[in-house]
Amino acid sequence: MSGPMHGIRVVELGLWVAGPACGGILADWGAEVIKIEPHEGDPFRGLGWLYGDDVNPPFELDNRGKSSLALNLRTEAGLEVMHRLLKEADVFLTNYRPGGLQRLGLDYETLGSRYSRLVYASVTGMSLRGDEADRQAYDLGAFWSRSGLAHALSSGGDTPPVQRGGMGDHMTGLAAAAGVSAALFHREKTGQGQLVEASLMRTGTYMLGWDHNVTATSGEDVVVRSRDEQPNPLINCYRCADGKWLWMLGLEGERHWPQVVDALEVDGWLNDQRFLTIESRMENTAALTAEIDAVLATKEREEWGRIFDAKNVWWAPVQSSLELLHDPQSRAAGCWIQVPTGDGETVEMVASPVDFSKTDWAARSAAPLLGEHTELVLLELGFDWVEIEDLKDLGAIP
Repeated sequence: MSGPMHGIRVVELGLWVAGPACGGILADWGAEVIKIEPHEGDPFRGLGWLYGDDVNPPFELDNRGKSSLALNLRTEAGLEVMHRLLKEADVFLTNYRPGGLQRLGLDYETLGSRYSRLVYASVTGMSLRGDEADRQAYDLGAFWSRSGLAHALSSGGDTPPVQRGGMGDHMTGLAAAAGVSAALFHREKTGQGQLVEASLMRTGTYMLGWDHNVTATSGEDVVVRSRDEQPNPLINCYRCADGKWLWMLGLEGERHWPQVVDALEVDGWLNDQRFLTIESRMENTAALTAEIDAVLATKEREEWGRIFDAKNVWWAPVQSSLELLHDPQSRAAGCWIQVPTGDGETVEMVASPVDFSKTDWAARSAAPLLGEHTELVLLELGFDWVEIEDLKDLGAIP
């Protein structure tokens, strides 16, 4: 085991994505993560029908490197096993809804009073507080829809865009992993655990923080602009002759304007009254966007890329998933890792997004089979085989 979380034991009672995403990051960082699943398994496992051939790449990403213990928490014996685990744990991570946890006696008030050193990481949709704490959410509800992201990206009246799977879950899982790290640092100094809370709604609000901070300070709603209404047309997307898109990155409009004019070979724009200043370009943004569209439509993206690089015009290609996979810079940036599959082979997967210079991490294994480590974990907790058979008879384990 390697990574900065080596020696930390995490008990994860999670399902679907946001909670397990946090556990997956902590496992990548070296923590021992024990995934507690009902006998029927995390419902996330059932998403494999989308991909065929008995593979489930999204589940693998968020659950690699963990152990799986199948446990029926609706039995007294199952809860007893859970408490044996929590007694030895550093972190309890869950994204079960608050009401369900309370009924099981696994809420923070109960566990915090019983295990003073335990870091309790709560990942929710709507928060632990408020009248809607138990409301169904998923990231599509609490993160994408309710926090304003879908509206902000709908280009002023267009149909709201469809979110790709797990976007809000992964950002919230990353926030929770940061919170767990801070709480463990605090415990190192004080000996005391605490509650760490991250919610999909809170993360979505923070991600759109520029807009929401304007609204919070002004009391006015933010104007959502379409592509041809952008204040600065030099930071916008454009389609090239081959149908591929690029994004111009001229955030400092005045600074980048001469290079763009030079690269596009439209010197007349320097004397065009509509485009003389950044203010006039904003006033005539639709016209300038249309003119840039017309120029960029004359060459393929690869050719524009060479020209822009030579003329110091800042830009980026709008890439598909397959293009990113073959992008040399994605390799240099460490976006991909090889994960052992247990048969001497490895499979390439997406890397979690943080590296460390002194405590390098590595993905240890693929995602576990349902209940794969049940007996092993119980033996490590001090159960003997007679007790394990008793737990089976009681319905606590399969």
